[in-house]
Amino acid sequence: MSSIVRPTPGQNTRRLIVLAAAAFAVVAGQLQQFGNIGQSPAQFSADSDASLRVVGWAFAIWGPIYLGLIAYAIRQALPQTGESEMINRFGWPSILALLGIGSWIIAAAIDAEVATIVLIFGSLSVLIIPLLTNARLIRSLPRGDRDRWLVAWPLGALAGWLTIASPVNLLTVATGNGDLPTTLAPTVWALIAVVAVAAFALFVTSATRLLAYPLPVAWGLLGVFVAEQDKGNATLASGALAASLIVLGGALWITLGLRRGMTHAGVEA
Repeated sequence: MSSIVRPTPGQNTRRLIVLAAAAFAVVAGQLQQFGNIGQSPAQFSADSDASLRVVGWAFAIWGPIYLGLIAYAIRQALPQTGESEMINRFGWPSILALLGIGSWIIAAAIDAEVATIVLIFGSLSVLIIPLLTNARLIRSLPRGDRDRWLVAWPLGALAGWLTIASPVNLLTVATGNGDLPTTLAPTVWALIAVVAVAAFALFVTSATRLLAYPLPVAWGLLGVFVAEQDKGNATLASGALAASLIVLGGALWITLGLRRGMTHAGVEA
């Protein structure tokens, strides 16, 4: 389904900006890690994480996410890559998201808490909106289509991780600053966040049929389970594990079982 239409000069400019934004996002993460500039994302998350925490090794998911984003950006810089609908519709949203996650690394490193909230929710929003508005287009992509693997999958995976990272970021900052409402116990707030994340993940997955999106969500919820189990919060740990399994099982059924069933029934998946 990928188009072979040659990009216009304006579209080529956008593609170069995508490449530059991806380089910024990746370099920002590596400078922080190897340059020892302030806090790492895991350290920032661990600061004041009394309400909701994620085990440190879960942040290793940034490795494959970065690799996917690099592949997404480099493909667009290749002269033989045509201008498809997917590339066109996700170009500018992806630029905003890439600039957002790169800036988030810097904001977290210097402990600019409010900025991290704005950046992470903003980066999530600019990806989720086009994912949902273009859900029909994503569903129509053949399984072997390059746009599925080099546009939808990298951006879907990033959106999935941001879906779980955003409420963790918010609760971490709110807890540390004493801004978490006392009407409910911190564990209850955390459980509400876990349930909301799981429900939202299944909603987006049902719309897009894109497995790349819910996998990082399930991974992040598993990271919550391990962290909360180690902390001794059995209630939250059990809730996070159940949510992780529900997201993973539901996603597999939606993207594999449901799609196959609908195809057999002659309905567009």
